[in-house]
Amino acid sequence: MGNTTSCCVSSSPKLRRNAHSRLESYRPEADLSREDTGCNLQHISDRENIDDLNMEFNPSDHPRASTIFLSKSQTDVREKRKSLYINHHPPGQLRRKYSSCSTIFIDDSTVSQPNLKYTIKCVALAIYYHIKNRDTDGRMLLDIFDENLHPLSKSEVPPDYDKHDPEQKQIYRFVRTLFSAAQLTAECAIVTLVYLERLLTYAEIDICPANWKRIVLGAILLASKVWDDQAVWNVDYCQILKDITVEDMNELERQFLELLQFNINVPSSVYAKYYFDLRSLAEANNLSFPLEPLSRDRAYKLEAISRLCEDKYKDFRKSAKKRNSFTLSTRKQQIGCLEEETKM
Repeated sequence: MGNTTSCCVSSSPKLRRNAHSRLESYRPEADLSREDTGCNLQHISDRENIDDLNMEFNPSDHPRASTIFLSKSQTDVREKRKSLYINHHPPGQLRRKYSSCSTIFIDDSTVSQPNLKYTIKCVALAIYYHIKNRDTDGRMLLDIFDENLHPLSKSEVPPDYDKHDPEQKQIYRFVRTLFSAAQLTAECAIVTLVYLERLLTYAEIDICPANWKRIVLGAILLASKVWDDQAVWNVDYCQILKDITVEDMNELERQFLELLQFNINVPSSVYAKYYFDLRSLAEANNLSFPLEPLSRDRAYKLEAISRLCEDKYKDFRKSAKKRNSFTLSTRKQQIGCLEEETKM
């Protein structure tokens, strides 16, 4: 509380506030503008514009920036399509279902209620591409995520633990075990991926065979506490991973938060972008969400939901019209009062 920089002034991860800046003493002249007073405090709208410019290339903060996992998967997807084209194997056309006049196929996954099993599969696939197509520019490996220094089990870590990339199935089994034991939701899996990419961007590190388990564990730990109302405690993860200590979990959470600069906010636009990019990743890798024929009962439910949304929209429009008419009449009264005062 005694620092010269106020804790209420937020800064972008890429934009640091000058440590030597000072606020000049207050001058009571009423005619002076903010620029004349030499005050370094910015209006909140100015700070948001600056953050938008600096966060434009950070997908975990900006909805218009493309996700990292989708861009990393493009190379492999193009190679798969090229190989299938050369060998004359159409990609997944035999398993794909198409709607007709008599039958409509839909999946049970939506942006508000994703399918848990296939969402975890997509997240595991995204992590797999992160590891496989990681940058090899010699980025640092933080000790808190090094599995050799902080093993998750008592079994001896092999000497070449950092040489072999994990398979997608291994990543999926690890994530599925945590989600099944902790009873986490599919939305939590999407937020986990957001935190993972935010960590890689903020801390400027890469996920690799030596640290992927602890990075994923830290992201799941944080996402479960932020997203779920009944969060899983750190001691509960010690029951899932038998050989890990509570002190290690606490330190992992603390350093993960510090590397995120305590930015745990996930806007709805960013969440939706990650959801639809995961669906695009699944489609490109023939990991389609399960399609089932539209039954009569489900058609009735969809119709009821659409009617409910339509009624809510009508009520919203009515209330908006009332507010507009009220403000218009109020302005007319104010203009009338001003005209009477000028006449007097």
